[in-house]
Amino acid sequence: MPSTYKKDKPWDTDDIDKWKEDAFTPDQNLGGTFSEESSFATLFPKYRETYLKASWPMITRALEKHGIACTLDLVEGSMTVKTTRKTYDPASILNARDLIKLLARSVPAPQAVKILDDGVACDVIKIRGLVRNKERFVKRRQRILGPNGSTLKALELLTQTYILVQGNTVSAMGGYKSLKEVRRVIEDCMANIHPIYNIKELMIKRELAKDPELKNENWERFLPHFKKRNLSKRRVPFKVVDKKKKVYTPFPPEQEKSKVDLQIESGEYFLGKLAKERAQREKRDEVMKEKMEDRKRKREEGYEAPKEETEVKKKKKKKKRREEEGVDGEVKKVKKRKTEAVEQE
Repeated sequence: MPSTYKKDKPWDTDDIDKWKEDAFTPDQNLGGTFSEESSFATLFPKYRETYLKASWPMITRALEKHGIACTLDLVEGSMTVKTTRKTYDPASILNARDLIKLLARSVPAPQAVKILDDGVACDVIKIRGLVRNKERFVKRRQRILGPNGSTLKALELLTQTYILVQGNTVSAMGGYKSLKEVRRVIEDCMANIHPIYNIKELMIKRELAKDPELKNENWERFLPHFKKRNLSKRRVPFKVVDKKKKVYTPFPPEQEKSKVDLQIESGEYFLGKLAKERAQREKRDEVMKEKMEDRKRKREEGYEAPKEETEVKKKKKKKKRREEEGVDGEVKKVKKRKTEAVEQE
């Protein structure tokens, strides 16, 4: 028998959002006031005192709508929120706790008040403990911002969130899914993976989500795979010693002589204070003298006259002439002998 429940309902149209959550109203609180008071407190830095003092009336008005009381203690430097008899929503005190946490992390009050709305969550990411070296931490934190804040702005537009980098933390506000993506990008950046790679991936996902055919498919084949190509920076020793040539001996090497032992051997240890100072001064003067001579020699190298080529050529010509004259003389002597012998005959 076919099911009679899967019929088309005339009131079930496409314009109805089945996943919409209606706001919690005082009429839905049938239990009445809470039996116990819930409260949360947080400290804030000294430089936030003036701003919080100026914006506290606006924060108080926003919390009064949800029946939450708040106090600002400037002596101790703390903010406190607590439930009252007018509080009707049990989750409002948790939102108020997130509100004071964001205010302490330098989030502007008009932006922080949005946490009281439904569907808006916050995440405070502690990034200081992820990198040990302070200089490296500062560089990677700056990498999140990018040139003129362009990287941060791109990340905010793609994830539809509000992100604030302040001190040792990164505060983010938005939807739950978006906050998860922001945390992944921030943690990857602290692990030396540039945010631009994650931004490219988010852009591709955004375009794929628009396509109705690819909306429910696996996107792994479309996403780029960035391989880590950093070569291992193993320290190479300055002097590489071949240990194969050394003969193994069970005895440890002889202990090196200390500075005192070397002074005793040279006799400097037994000298007086004035004599020691004089010896050090003489040694320093010798080193200075050697350095000055080296500098003088280097300066004078530029003024040395180059050897003239004419002298070398003249010497070569003289040598050649002598050789030629020597050969001609021998030839003349041989001819003379021959003529003498012919005459005698």
